[in-house]
Amino acid sequence: MKRIAQFEKVSFEQFKKDWLAEFPAICDIEAIYDGIKLPRRATKGSAGYDFYVPEAFTLSPGATVKIPTGIRARIDEGWVLKIYPRSGLGFKFRLQLNNTVGIIDSDYYNSSNEGHIMVRITNDTNEEKTVELRKGDGFCQGIFVEYGITYDDNADGIRDGGFGSTTG
Repeated sequence: MKRIAQFEKVSFEQFKKDWLAEFPAICDIEAIYDGIKLPRRATKGSAGYDFYVPEAFTLSPGATVKIPTGIRARIDEGWVLKIYPRSGLGFKFRLQLNNTVGIIDSDYYNSSNEGHIMVRITNDTNEEKTVELRKGDGFCQGIFVEYGITYDDNADGIRDGGFGSTTG
């Protein structure tokens, strides 16, 4: 297998800023940050790297939450990290990413937010099921995929931000 990426934690300062923007009432941010687990594969045959929730969440039917994962990924050029819900959560609860598939480009790592990967999920159950995620539970998975570009490609923009930052 070719090694093309490395997961890291964002700085505590970046995590704190992003966490407080979503959850201003949660106080022990340092403990949450210290407990962040880097994504990993469950088995040698797994394609996906499991991402873990840094704190417990309960999502009632129709509820949405944006989770600052505390994670960033240094990715070689020519590769992308695609984020999907974990299969079991999607199957059992219809847990969905709000953008259907998260795309983490290789140049996102150098953004002003340190490339902090955020995941917005919705409990889209049609069976009135509540999703309970305990701290450290896997909730989404990232898969690295190689991609190509066209012969006449002339992209020269520079990224500095997250969602929608490359739109002109």
